[in-house]
Amino acid sequence: MIEKLLEKIENVNNENLHLYFITRVLKPNVKKRTKVLDKYDFEIYQVDIDQEITKHLYEISINQLKYVVKKRLEITEYEAITDDTRQVFTYDASNKAMSFLDVVKNKLKNKSKIPKVNNLTEIVNSQELWAYSVGFYESDSDKWIYSFRKILKGKVAVDEETNKSKKLFGTFRTKFNTESNKLEILKGETINLDERIDCIYFEETFYIFQKTQFEQITGLTEEFKEHAETIADELIETNMFEGMDLLKKQIKENPAIHKKLVRLKKTNNYQNLTEKSLNKMIKIAKRYGGKLKKNNGKIVIENETDIDLTIKVLVDFYKTGEFSGKPYGTFSGKELTAEK
Repeated sequence: MIEKLLEKIENVNNENLHLYFITRVLKPNVKKRTKVLDKYDFEIYQVDIDQEITKHLYEISINQLKYVVKKRLEITEYEAITDDTRQVFTYDASNKAMSFLDVVKNKLKNKSKIPKVNNLTEIVNSQELWAYSVGFYESDSDKWIYSFRKILKGKVAVDEETNKSKKLFGTFRTKFNTESNKLEILKGETINLDERIDCIYFEETFYIFQKTQFEQITGLTEEFKEHAETIADELIETNMFEGMDLLKKQIKENPAIHKKLVRLKKTNNYQNLTEKSLNKMIKIAKRYGGKLKKNNGKIVIENETDIDLTIKVLVDFYKTGEFSGKPYGTFSGKELTAEK
């Protein structure tokens, strides 16, 4: 499929390339308890660009796809936790519900309703510049391909004079000219557009090259945190753990734990725990050099090590190779149905 996308973009005329800025805006009258994913709307703006930037944006996408093809990176379905990040992940957006998808499913389709940028400063001052997208129009098939890249706050409206000592490897500087209404490569106040893309969207599927940035763009990162908080509550409701306030604290302070808890939810191994289950957890932990304690019929959580070990045991982190019989440790993995 990557070869197909490469061929399609290579056949797109430069005149059919469009640049869009995507902003994130807090919805009006949002309640404090509203879920993060429901708190924001995404707006989109079309930006006029000169031929130099058009050529540059075109080459960025071509080079990224050529790299993937050359390296023969494996293409696999998106999972929150994976061992190998040197893959291309696919994310089916056809049946997903998240605010960002309104951009690709609705707003980008209504080109006539997309406003053009006339004053970049006003937009940046009132909205959060979230990502940029490059649209490639296939005139033969009347279809669009979109690439996306997350825009970091530190790369927006940077004053060059205060930034001379910083190395900006892998970026090119642009400035919006309010007289010509075009984005141009100039010195001064800048937006640094990275020379790589995070994902491509085509026919309701995301092809993901930078997994972390894709999760940030779409809001999955924030969704993981909300799921983690829900799963922590469910663990507390089992009444099989003591000291779970430490887990709640970890969720607030340590984003790395969010995906692990999401993985735990997928396995659902914490449902229907019994004293026999707890004894098994203690035995598994001991087998791999860990120590879980039990008091009054509950697993005792006293520190971060206890949290990590408890999650590892419950999520089936410890695995054994069928052929070698060797033990392995990984949060990832896909459940299989073995023939008898």
